[in-house]
Amino acid sequence: MPTARRPRMFVARLDSETESTPLARYLLRAYLSGLPAGDRYADTAELLLGELFANAVQHSDAPDDRHIEIRFTLTPDRLLRLEVHDAGAGHPTLRAAAPDDERGRGLFLVNELAHRWGCETRPCGIGKFVWALCAPTLVSI
Repeated sequence: MPTARRPRMFVARLDSETESTPLARYLLRAYLSGLPAGDRYADTAELLLGELFANAVQHSDAPDDRHIEIRFTLTPDRLLRLEVHDAGAGHPTLRAAAPDDERGRGLFLVNELAHRWGCETRPCGIGKFVWALCAPTLVSI
């Protein structure tokens, strides 16, 4: 009897620029299209990845020529794990945006939509990665 195998982790390095955000989301959609029920993650996962990637571009103190690495994988408990790696030293902090602020709501959205999220120092010692777990949406009948 064949056994079900978990999909492999997808990894890509993209230029650290705002224009790479749509490419990151495109790569995520392509990854999800190969998963059974991948469409159940798509909307939330794209929003989460877009916010995490944009934060890495805008707030990283890494040199501009450093790439941002994205990773996607499905965990054994069927959560989609998204990671965004950058060479910056700062860690993101959740803050409350004032009603008239034009920016500053990205991590609020991540906090509200992700199953869980966090930030860790990269094992190589340079930079950090921010991760988010995305649960599949329930199918309504």
